[in-house]
Order: sequence, then structure tokens, then C-alpha cells
Amino acid sequence: MAKVNISPNRTTDKTIRRIDRKREQERKKMFHYAKDYASEFALQLSQRLIKMEVIETSSVKAVEELLERELSQLENLDDFDLQVKVAPIRTLVQDPNMVSLYVTQYIIEDLIREPCIQDVFGDDLDIYRVVDSVFRPLRP
Repeated sequence: MAKVNISPNRTTDKTIRRIDRKREQERKKMFHYAKDYASEFALQLSQRLIKMEVIETSSVKAVEELLERELSQLENLDDFDLQVKVAPIRTLVQDPNMVSLYVTQYIIEDLIREPCIQDVFGDDLDIYRVVDSVFRPLRP
């Protein structure tokens, strides 16, 4: 009878690859939904950011349009660009929602430079929590 060689490294590698594939599929699905419902999410997120006093703006409509444009482009990002964008805040929470992480970094880094934004309040974690409260339903 032949000996079956079960290497712990091999089974561990298979398990890790399976988990990585599953996370990648979840991420793609979340990005797809974020793109499909970009206008609804942008409206809800802009209202939540203003209500929770995270941003101060002169034009709510402009903020909504900027967020919608960013969410529409989310699915077309390649992995490298996504990783570079979220790198500064990747360790903010233990198991982050990638859409929430990306949008949080967008608010911190890019949205603040827009002329319609007067100020952004709160630390990174506060902003992430507000953003994640909108995008939490995307997670399977």
C-alpha cells in the first residue's frame, strides 16, 4: 500500500489560497454592487457624513456627485492601485470592508482638497465608522 504524504505546509497553503480566493470574490462583488448603486450610496453617505458632522461643505450636491463618481470608478481599479490607496489606513480595523476603507481614504486624502469642502472633522477611525455604517450591507 502506498504511503500518502500529507504535508502540513501543503494543506496550509491550500487553505490560505482558498481563503484568499474567497476574499477576492467578495471584494469584486462588493465593488460591483457599489458601482451599480453608486448614486444611492453617494446620497446616503453624503447625508450621513454631514449629519454626523464629519464634513463641512458649501454644496451637498457637489459632495454627492464626487462620491458617486468615485464609487462608479471603484470596480475598474486594479489591485495595485487599491493597495497603494488604502495602505496608510489598512491596519485601522481588524477585518476591514475594502469599500469602506477605500472611501475613507478618499475622504481623508482627496475629498478634503475639493473647493466645496470646508473641513473634515474626526480621526481616521471615526470617519471609517461613519463610512462603514453605510457600506456594511455590501458585505456578504
